[in-house]
Amino acid sequence: MEKKQGFFSALKDEVVRGLSPSRSRPRSRAKSPRRSASPMAGLFRRRKGGQVAPPELLMSRSGTLVRPVEALSPLMEGPDQDGAECGDSRRGHWMRAPSVSSSSSSAAAAASKQSDLRLLLGVLGAPLAPVHVAASDPLPHLSIKNIPIESSSAQYILQQYMAASGGQKLQNFINNAYAMGKVRMIASEFETPNKVIKNKNSSKAAESGGFVLWQMNPDMWYVELALGGSKVHAGCNGKIVWRHTPWLGAHAAKGPVRPLRRALQGLDPRTTASMFTNARCIGEKKVNLEDCFILKLCADPVTLKARSEGPAEIIRHVLFGYFSQKTGLLIHLEDSHLTRIQNNGGDAVYWETTINSFLDDYRPVEGIMIAHSGRSVVTLFRFGETAMSHTKTRMEEAWTIEEVAFNVPGLSLDCFIPPAEIRLSSISEACELPHGQRARNVAANLSSSVHRARVASLDRSHGSVTRNYI
Repeated sequence: MEKKQGFFSALKDEVVRGLSPSRSRPRSRAKSPRRSASPMAGLFRRRKGGQVAPPELLMSRSGTLVRPVEALSPLMEGPDQDGAECGDSRRGHWMRAPSVSSSSSSAAAAASKQSDLRLLLGVLGAPLAPVHVAASDPLPHLSIKNIPIESSSAQYILQQYMAASGGQKLQNFINNAYAMGKVRMIASEFETPNKVIKNKNSSKAAESGGFVLWQMNPDMWYVELALGGSKVHAGCNGKIVWRHTPWLGAHAAKGPVRPLRRALQGLDPRTTASMFTNARCIGEKKVNLEDCFILKLCADPVTLKARSEGPAEIIRHVLFGYFSQKTGLLIHLEDSHLTRIQNNGGDAVYWETTINSFLDDYRPVEGIMIAHSGRSVVTLFRFGETAMSHTKTRMEEAWTIEEVAFNVPGLSLDCFIPPAEIRLSSISEACELPHGQRARNVAANLSSSVHRARVASLDRSHGSVTRNYI
């Protein structure tokens, strides 16, 4: 009996030594059977108090030889997904967690990529033309009496453009249009006073996506653009222009109703010609070795004031159209606008946005010439405050058009209804105001701008948030 008690007590002591965090050296083989060190002991040390066992304890013993083994990096406990699928929820496994440095760098890279994506979608997703146009209005008759030579020359160039695009008579039969294409965007360069950061691996950094554009007379359009897992919606029902982004939700734009700039990039010749009706011919220039006439259009002060909101003041918005002297078609579109943002009690900050678009691969679709590819280069220049605080961001976009159709049957007004929150806010504002002020406010809210979303994405990328930016 004493022998049995001695055996069980020795066995108990051996088990305790094997599981204890402070186990002593193992006994000799002569006194008791050798028990290997418990593999859980090291884990217990890690989990209790967050401390790791000293290196001398992380040894593997084989006979009388002692050899060091590599210390494990911090471990993360989690359920075995394969085991869970097999129905055994109790089974688990130990996974090697990434090191702190690698996880932090990957998180920073993901945050930077998300910031670039918001910047791309905010600026290139659904930009608008500078002024309101009515595409249904006919072009003015060509006249040279009592008008400046710059204006009469512009009218002549537009007549040639309409003829080259298929003719005004054919385009007047178009009630609606549909276009679908693919896009690739990239934030290629970021410049500060001290350094210039360029995107070296542009093929991997570029985001790919696609867009769908619907248009309908009079002055209604809807565009949906998906890029890098995010989607931007924008539309106009002829009275309100709105946009929806994942990070800002739906919001209406300030100012008069304006066309979508993407439609001017070789997809809608009639709206493009109407846009330049009041333009002036300012000269000639070669674009890609092709002689072009230059038409210049400036937004009037009333439009600029209506588009301004809160601390954001639109100072100017200029559009240039380059029309080929050989074909009469639009091959280059450039617009630039300047916004002044006055911070509370601080210095004013200026944002200058310049978009250069090149149109290629004109092909006829039902008799109308459509540009089936192109590219845009965008420059965002921020300056003000101090002389050494400016930043410049360069972005690029390339697109191809895969499908175009006109007079699509079944397209109705329901396709251009604004989101519910936009409609409700417009109704509530109209009900709260007196009749005279209501009319002025409704006129001011006939919108068309992506600027508040644009400033949020831009300022977040530079460390501040300002919603009212154009």
